[in-house]
Amino acid sequence: MPTLNESLSQATDLAPAEVEWLHLLVGDWQLLSDLSFADLVLWVPGGVEGWLAVAHVRPTTGQMVFFEDVVGRRSHRGRHALLDQAYGGQRIVRAKEPTFRDDMPVREEAIPVVKGGRALAVLTRHTNLAAMRTPSRLELTYQAIADALARMIAAGEFPHASAPTGLRRGAPRVGDGVIRLDVNGVVTYASPNALSAIHRLGHVGDVIGELLAKVVADQLREESPVDESLALVVTGRAPWRTEVTARGASVSMRAIPLTEGGQRTGALLLLRDVSELRRRERELITKDATIREIHHRVKNNLQTVAALLRLQARRLPVGEGRMALEEAVRRVGVIALVHDTLSQGFDERVNFDEIASKGLKAVVEVARAEQPIHAHIVGEFGMLRAEDATALAMILSELIQNAAEHALAERGGTVEVAAKRMGEDAHQTLEVTITDDGSGLPEDFAPGRSGLGTQIVQSLVQDLRGRITWEPAEPRGTRVRFIARLRPLSRDASA
Repeated sequence: MPTLNESLSQATDLAPAEVEWLHLLVGDWQLLSDLSFADLVLWVPGGVEGWLAVAHVRPTTGQMVFFEDVVGRRSHRGRHALLDQAYGGQRIVRAKEPTFRDDMPVREEAIPVVKGGRALAVLTRHTNLAAMRTPSRLELTYQAIADALARMIAAGEFPHASAPTGLRRGAPRVGDGVIRLDVNGVVTYASPNALSAIHRLGHVGDVIGELLAKVVADQLREESPVDESLALVVTGRAPWRTEVTARGASVSMRAIPLTEGGQRTGALLLLRDVSELRRRERELITKDATIREIHHRVKNNLQTVAALLRLQARRLPVGEGRMALEEAVRRVGVIALVHDTLSQGFDERVNFDEIASKGLKAVVEVARAEQPIHAHIVGEFGMLRAEDATALAMILSELIQNAAEHALAERGGTVEVAAKRMGEDAHQTLEVTITDDGSGLPEDFAPGRSGLGTQIVQSLVQDLRGRITWEPAEPRGTRVRFIARLRPLSRDASA
């Protein structure tokens, strides 16, 4: 199924600004569909083949008309004339007689989509008459607002190009609450959900006939700070959004000015009580801050342990005991580095490339080598879960330290760390190769009979459900390659 952008580029010669206008309309037309209790279809002229449907939306407030998706279809002959009249005359045209779909009477209207005096497309509104009954005041108000928006579309006054983009989570919709304001900002209608949202803020009494700006301001006398866009929204003077918080309740508001002939006649306000949503967000923020603080404290504690071990090592004579404590200091420092990175993030994932770069630099700088050692990383490790990051950091530290202190101790040289990610999120593997151009492996080398560092590496590779091999490199040196199975980045993927 083609996207709106693909359909417009293939079927029309609209300018980029005109295409963007249609995108703005489709991005906001759920509002019109819900207020109209009707399906909406966007049509563009398709030459001799007839009109082409490029977008479709169904109402969430009433029964739909089209159960199937109509995008990509051509208009039939009866609708073709209706579309031509609306497009050519730049006026709203209603079909004289309802059409029938599976014995369901449907009223159709064609609304030209105009920008800068030019018709770009036609919007059809399809209402299921079988679901119609004696309308309530709510339905009459919704339909009146929908008709006002339809006239604004035909006049090129809607959508509002100046409206902010990027709807925040919890943005209100028609079903959440609707308020109708007159030109002075007085409430002429408020849906039951909208009244409930206003009462959550602490207002007692009626809202109809009151200045909404005063109603809201009375609840904010003790609240600070106040969003600077609030005045524009509660008076309906600008197509903007804001959020009001009072007495522990939060209400999201969005204003849509209503115009006629370029003159403002009132406004539509959408409201939603987002108190519970914001409470959960605050809980998540608190949890994230707590987790970061825990990682920060663990890092500090590990650094304290490393400092104590370092002090103890300095009190020992040069020998195996002192070297063992210095090795322990390095290993504790590697784990502290992972927790330091986690303390700066917002979840239990880390960008391991930063850890690998810092760890590689630290090992090379303190290596006991007579000649300089150069090290670099090829490829990317990417994002890793904390559990994998700790094990991988330890493995790299041990292998690089071993290369620096043994293979390259006398003549110096180069260490290369190559990383390669493979597979999808739930089944990803990481292949890492550490290559040096040093003296090579001893003739009697056997991983099972090697020192503590090699045993640590083998144990951690097993924890990563991987395998590791040591082999000679060409023309000289050693190549260590291990493959590890990574845990999925998202917890859901591992469930």
